[in-house]
Amino acid sequence: MTYTETLDWMFSQLPMYQKQGASAYKEDLTNTVLLANHLHHPEKTIKTIHVAGTNGKGSTSHFLASILQEAGYKTGLYTSPHLKDFRERIKIDGKEISEDFVIQFIAANKSFFEQNQLSFFEMTVGLAFDYFRQEKVDIAIIEVGMGGRLDSTNIISPLLSVITNIGMDHVQFLGNTMEKIAFEKAGIIKPKTPVIIGEYTTETRPVFEKRATEMQSEIYFASDLINTTFPSTLTGDYQEQNKKTVLQGIRVLQAQGNFIISEENIKDGFWNVIKNTGLQGRWQQLKEAPNVICDTAHNKHGLKIVMKQVARQKFDILHIVLGVVNDKDLDDVLPLFPKNAKYYFCRPNIPRGLDATALQEKAATFGLNGKVYSSVAEAYKIALENASETDFIYIGGSTFVVAEIL
Repeated sequence: MTYTETLDWMFSQLPMYQKQGASAYKEDLTNTVLLANHLHHPEKTIKTIHVAGTNGKGSTSHFLASILQEAGYKTGLYTSPHLKDFRERIKIDGKEISEDFVIQFIAANKSFFEQNQLSFFEMTVGLAFDYFRQEKVDIAIIEVGMGGRLDSTNIISPLLSVITNIGMDHVQFLGNTMEKIAFEKAGIIKPKTPVIIGEYTTETRPVFEKRATEMQSEIYFASDLINTTFPSTLTGDYQEQNKKTVLQGIRVLQAQGNFIISEENIKDGFWNVIKNTGLQGRWQQLKEAPNVICDTAHNKHGLKIVMKQVARQKFDILHIVLGVVNDKDLDDVLPLFPKNAKYYFCRPNIPRGLDATALQEKAATFGLNGKVYSSVAEAYKIALENASETDFIYIGGSTFVVAEIL
């Protein structure tokens, strides 16, 4: 199979969550354990850091990778979802896995995958671990797909576990209270393995402390321990908390003595994160005059911070290109958007994209008004045509909306 044919085959196996949503969610690690056995446990041969959380886990993972790269270590990075190309999910020192490796891995294991009905995500996790083992990385940063306890990545024994924060997202899978969601994320805390908590609430802190005590793991609450961070080319307001989380994680790594990381490495890692890792879609400026910003924030916790940052911008007219997926709780997120904006409603081009007219009708009940467009590209094109040099255009609501304009 060619690379395109290989990906088409992968995407057709037990639907990927990115495209299908609920039907792709699997509630145990049986297949992942089977796969690890089949591949002779690549996850046991690599040093890892495990990163979970409702928001910020992608940025946090990229910051950690960037700092370790600056310190001279060969650094693997596994994240999801991808924006443009599947290979974004698996990188070493910022360079994407080769098409050839993907083709050969799938070809070599295809009959096993079919026989055991492995999902897209399970295959991808196995691919990443096998790649990092073969390439002999010094360390790999592994981002959780969803939750933690039952996520396919949760077969590793990391040097460090990181939980960025807890918000009400994916409630149909993880539970409908902060405590239940925190319990799922806390599932990545391993025996005698330090854990960094980025942000906590009165409901979530006891959940983390209980799990850490049971695992005899030291727990660090970054927001209480770190006061100042270093500048970064990632300028979203929400990055400040992510940077504190990362800095506390690096301090623990330094104390462990496995990695030599200087203050200069940390500063350069924060500043060069985009260059080192290729991270996109986080308060990313696409254009000046008019100023155009896109951001992948897509739930209440993330959008609240982003909309405050939008409100601080200087502009004559605010234009918002907005699209969402069909399992989004619109009653939760639409009240966060400003009423004094001109809206361009669109549907992300994936099966679970919400119809733009349905979004327009629901948005109108919150005083958000605008027209419907046939695609994200058309909505953005018309927004650019309508905007003057002193206006501001924001593009978001979903990772998949951002992916279509990058």
